[in-house]
Amino acid sequence: MALMVGVVTFLAAAVVFLAVWMFAGNETSQDVIRQRLEAVRKADRRGETSLDFKLIREEVLSSVPLLHRLMMKLSWSGKLRDLIAEAGMKTMPAKILLLTGVCGVGGYVLVGVYFRLGLVGIIVGLLCATIPLDFILFKRNRRLRAFEERFPEALDLLARAVRAGHPFTTGLEMISKESPEPIAGEFRTTFEEQNFGLPLRDALINLAERVPLVDVRFFVTALLVQKETGGNLAEILDELGRVIRDRFRIYREVQIKTAQGRLTAMIMIAMPMVMMGILELMNPTYMAILFRDPLGPIVLGVTAVLQVVGSFILWRIVQIKV
Repeated sequence: MALMVGVVTFLAAAVVFLAVWMFAGNETSQDVIRQRLEAVRKADRRGETSLDFKLIREEVLSSVPLLHRLMMKLSWSGKLRDLIAEAGMKTMPAKILLLTGVCGVGGYVLVGVYFRLGLVGIIVGLLCATIPLDFILFKRNRRLRAFEERFPEALDLLARAVRAGHPFTTGLEMISKESPEPIAGEFRTTFEEQNFGLPLRDALINLAERVPLVDVRFFVTALLVQKETGGNLAEILDELGRVIRDRFRIYREVQIKTAQGRLTAMIMIAMPMVMMGILELMNPTYMAILFRDPLGPIVLGVTAVLQVVGSFILWRIVQIKV
């Protein structure tokens, strides 16, 4: 019965959240204009343009004015907006904040209130509150990895366009039309920025900011240096593509040789929860003391914290960056 009441409460909270989401999610023409001029605003912050766009200097973090003013006072709101953009999502930061609150409160109510596990409920609530951010980070990492894998093909296409005598900006347009996502979307944005009047240098720097990858920074740096000093642009692009491919080849070799370590880490991370479930099924009275004794919730809470910390450290050990 308690479980049913908890589920109903959580669903009710989710419905309220969706109603707020729909209320705050109507995109107006003013929002579209601000998104279009985001690149110009970034260049203006760097002091590299003489244009003054005071009417669009306010960053839209929420369609609800009160929540927007509140988030404008928080220093991490801009970082959250950048993470959402890098993940390829169009969601406003305020929606993620609301979803975080709903998940956290729902997890605490379900475990801490209806199952009367105060400390465990707080820990579960905190873990549930991280679900939206974890989802954003997952989508961001997957999108950046896809961009990095297809980036050498885009460089080859750009080099062929330059060799054929096309202008560099025409090569950007060809990539935006012929390459898959997310390559096409990012280069389309870069092409449109310079096509609408933003200097090419600023458009390229914006690309490096939107896609925080070492390869993209190398690409932008090489282009800016070539623009200042001259040189064979096609040869530079070919060499950069070769370096990126070699690095991916080494990365795949490392992934193969560390597969056993990653599998071991996953087994060790899952083993405590699996064993706890098996013992609960085989002998419920053996685990019941953890829920009846006053010290039981404290032990479970400390165990959960140590498990999370240990899992994080163990996973960081087996993740080798190339």
